[in-house]
Amino acid sequence: MSAPTVRRRRLGGKLRDLRGSLTLDDVAEKSGGRFGTHKLSRLETAKVAAKQQDIDELLSLYAELGREIDDELRAALLTLTKEGGQRGWWHSYRGVLTPVYEDLISLEAEATSVKTWQLGAVPGLLHTAEYAREVIKATAMSEGVEAKVDALVEVRLARQAVLTREDPLKLWAVIAEGALRAKTGDPSVMDEQLGRLLTMGKRPNIDIQVLPSEAPPHVGLLGSFSILGFGDHDDLDVVHTEALTAALYVERREQVAMYRDAAQRLAAAAESVEGSAEMITEIRKAL
Repeated sequence: MSAPTVRRRRLGGKLRDLRGSLTLDDVAEKSGGRFGTHKLSRLETAKVAAKQQDIDELLSLYAELGREIDDELRAALLTLTKEGGQRGWWHSYRGVLTPVYEDLISLEAEATSVKTWQLGAVPGLLHTAEYAREVIKATAMSEGVEAKVDALVEVRLARQAVLTREDPLKLWAVIAEGALRAKTGDPSVMDEQLGRLLTMGKRPNIDIQVLPSEAPPHVGLLGSFSILGFGDHDDLDVVHTEALTAALYVERREQVAMYRDAAQRLAAAAESVEGSAEMITEIRKAL
């Protein structure tokens, strides 16, 4: 059986929160035998993929027991359940993607917003094909990745559909100035990439800010991160960070809150959206 995905862990964590002080035995008894302790435990620990009917009935039970479950929360949790059993477009790249990368793509597909801080490169959701190719090659630490560059570029571009779908993802990106001044093998690659930032930044669902190199020391020096948001229920939000040998998902509410605070500080230290567009234009002229 495959390891639990971030999506299933988020669902399980919310079910644990809704159970509150009730024991598994309490819930099993109050369900009239509909849910056994073993089944409840496996749902909460993401050891099994949930069925929509089970989650719908369990949420109704918790509502009867006085838990606050509005229509939006119910819809969000049922969406998590539904998406867990569907095959997304990225499944056709199974031999190319790591399970962690698949998780990221599926979360982006479900999220309503992404707040990202990027220290060394342009966010992947805004890459051009050639810039993506250079970044993927530069960060490939194994021959296995190098052999998959073309497919990984395709995936990088396919991910961007969330920005132009009917109900587009809201992207708020803060990028270090140094990332925009980095040299590429062919200067035209960065010229095209900066042009794309200017174009995409005009979309109503995309805000791009640049943090100047001369800014005082800041929390962003600790590394890049992205916060994937899921509407008003911020306890479903997830933080994604990357390191050389692994990616990490942060899900605990208090830790996610720290990343939100970091994102706000970085945005406050950065140029405004309008000022950032002017800065990107100047950087592009200087290429």
